Amino acid sequence: MTAQSLPRVMADGPLAPIVLELTAGQVDWVPWSAAATPADRDVVGVYTYGHPRVDGPLLDRFPQLRVVSNYGVGVDHIDVPAAMTRKVPVGNTPGILDGATADMGFALLLAVARRVVEGDRHARSAEFTRYDPGYMLGSEVHGATLGIIGMGRIGAQVAQRGRGFDMRVLYHNRSRRPEIEAKLGAEYAALDTLLVESDYVMLCCPMTDNTRSLINRTTLAKMKSTAVLINIARGGVVDTQDLYEALATKRIAAAGLDVTEPEPLPREHPLLKLDNVTIVPHLGSATRQTRRRMAELSVENLLAGLAGKPLLHEVRG
Repeated sequence: MTAQSLPRVMADGPLAPIVLELTAGQVDWVPWSAAATPADRDVVGVYTYGHPRVDGPLLDRFPQLRVVSNYGVGVDHIDVPAAMTRKVPVGNTPGILDGATADMGFALLLAVARRVVEGDRHARSAEFTRYDPGYMLGSEVHGATLGIIGMGRIGAQVAQRGRGFDMRVLYHNRSRRPEIEAKLGAEYAALDTLLVESDYVMLCCPMTDNTRSLINRTTLAKMKSTAVLINIARGGVVDTQDLYEALATKRIAAAGLDVTEPEPLPREHPLLKLDNVTIVPHLGSATRQTRRRMAELSVENLLAGLAGKPLLHEVRG
């Protein structure tokens, strides 16, 4: 089959080699373009590798569109109702990155609590010439209270890790999860109660209209001055300016961020200059094993949609 006869799929990139390997001889990849072109009529698939915006106007450019496949779980960058209205299925990759993302949440929690990044910088610096047992004291994790906002699959994995550290686990969710409470001893709490009582607050909720800027000046003010905020959800769940002010004034002790809003932050952003925040470049699912499974499932969704078959995982609005 020649490239001209292969189904044309627009994708942002550069795509991972594994995606190209899995689609070799099956897809004719078209570079992402925000501008409409005459060739749009031939595009039958859209593949989102990063987080390009997919909305109604973009979908309307492709009269033959059969599928939108997302490399990842979160689809806040895709207008799913708009796709459903146009009878275009949207696929994602749930259930395969939960453990890896929860691991990253705890990596950030531990790194911030024990000041690992600061310690690494100091240990490499010219100033480290003798050991001082009173310097760079952190906070204990074991026995502390962990508050989880969003008790989905990732939140449940975080709760399991918290119990492994003998933590008291509180959670807030749209609905209670009795099975999680019974299995892991997690306690349901109103949002305000969770914020007031938690030593570590971890965000695991999806990005929706209800969760946008959920963590803001008002909610940050309810947290302990010694508390740590960890975000492994989406950057928009946190008001970036309000978080910066809370950290700069020591309203809360510290933060660990896998995601930011915007992402990446402008290089001159004041949040990047603070010592009491640890930021990683959206590494929640960035393990070799998980990223391969994400590629496999996203490609399976793509190929199924191109063939007019049901997707393995279709997002419903």
